[in-house]
Amino acid sequence: MHTAAQTPVAHARAGGAPASLRKLYFLRFGFAAVWAGLLFATATDLGPLGVTLLLIYPLFDVASAVVDIRSAKAAGSTTASLYINVVISSVAVLGLAVAATSGIPAVLRVWGAWAIASGLVQLITAVTRRKMGGQWAMILSGGISTLAGASFAAQAGTGEPTLSNLAGYAFLGGVFFLVSALRLNGSARGDS
Repeated sequence: MHTAAQTPVAHARAGGAPASLRKLYFLRFGFAAVWAGLLFATATDLGPLGVTLLLIYPLFDVASAVVDIRSAKAAGSTTASLYINVVISSVAVLGLAVAATSGIPAVLRVWGAWAIASGLVQLITAVTRRKMGGQWAMILSGGISTLAGASFAAQAGTGEPTLSNLAGYAFLGGVFFLVSALRLNGSARGDS
């Protein structure tokens, strides 16, 4: 559910929803769905595929935030929270790489911290922009991310921690991107 400041309505009102942003959100949904399926299939193992998947997700988040920053600049409305998200997700990549050498509990703690930090940034950003409209999905996503992060950290202390909950979390985040993409399509057609 990452990328701290998805603001499709802000982009739409700043001069039309760029097709590239709608495509990015559809791509993020597709990526999350495929990633979640692959992780779910390997959730009990931190082998090479599992570790690669864990590192790819935040790297994809960084790349997506950079594309979002470019779209926001093109629409004349960039936000600091997108830059903050690039930093948070970059640190998450490094933290996950180190945590993967210690096992699933360490991975869950790092992923949980990432989800909490990025969720809080997303939540704060969406709440401050609620007057623009269309922020309910991002408010929900930020709140859920924060709660899920705490849950992942707590799960790390259980007897048999698994990565399968990360797959569900990523898929749900993808659904929020799909909703945002569809809202962008509606905004582009004037449906809001």
